[in-house]
Amino acid sequence: MDIVLYQFLVEVPLAAAIWSVLLVVALGVLTALVARPQRDRPAVDPAPPAVDPVIDEATDLRRYAEEVGVAAAGAARTARRRREAWLTAQAALDRAWQAYDEAETAARRFSGAGSLPAPRTPRTPAEYAARERWLHHAATAAHLRGELSIRQLCDVFAHRGGWDPRLHPVQQEVVLARAVRDGRRAGHRAAAARERAAWRDAELAAEAARALAVEAYAAAERARPVRSPAPRAATAAAGRRIVPAARWRPARAG
Repeated sequence: MDIVLYQFLVEVPLAAAIWSVLLVVALGVLTALVARPQRDRPAVDPAPPAVDPVIDEATDLRRYAEEVGVAAAGAARTARRRREAWLTAQAALDRAWQAYDEAETAARRFSGAGSLPAPRTPRTPAEYAARERWLHHAATAAHLRGELSIRQLCDVFAHRGGWDPRLHPVQQEVVLARAVRDGRRAGHRAAAARERAAWRDAELAAEAARALAVEAYAAAERARPVRSPAPRAATAAAGRRIVPAARWRPARAG
């Protein structure tokens, strides 16, 4: 009986101590688990600052005004280039017309030559060779002056396209003058077509530049900050000095 009591008295405090230690450890673990999510919780991103809709709209208006201004400047440069191109085409058209008029005048001098008989010359191989040399020389000179194209010159040397080296030089001169006139007329027509195209391009570019300039001005006006005028009464009161009324005094007796 004494042994049992002894064991009871010895083992019960030991068990109580063990349970106390376990309880303390459990409380510490529980405390750590409760506090850990607060430490590991990611920091909350601060809310973005509220944007004033008036400021946002003003920023958009300024950006749009800048973009339209850049587009208007580019359109103005394009319009100037197109106008310069049209002036160049117009000058080329004037030169083409002058050249055609001169060729027409030269060909008109031979208008009655077709009714005259060809000069009589001995029809020998030497005569035909001389006529061919004259035609080649005259065609080459006309090509160097810019009156015949390289294709027409090739036709002369190939004896095609109406070029006959057996004709008398007088007749060949008539054919040559008419060929130059026809080439000048074709050149004038081509120059006129280029001038009309350049004019249309210049007109379209100028219209686009004008429209963008108007839009750029309107956008700049919309983007300009509005300043509220000061009240007129307050401004007038601030700009006017208040002078106190002079006190009336009787005249001093003499």
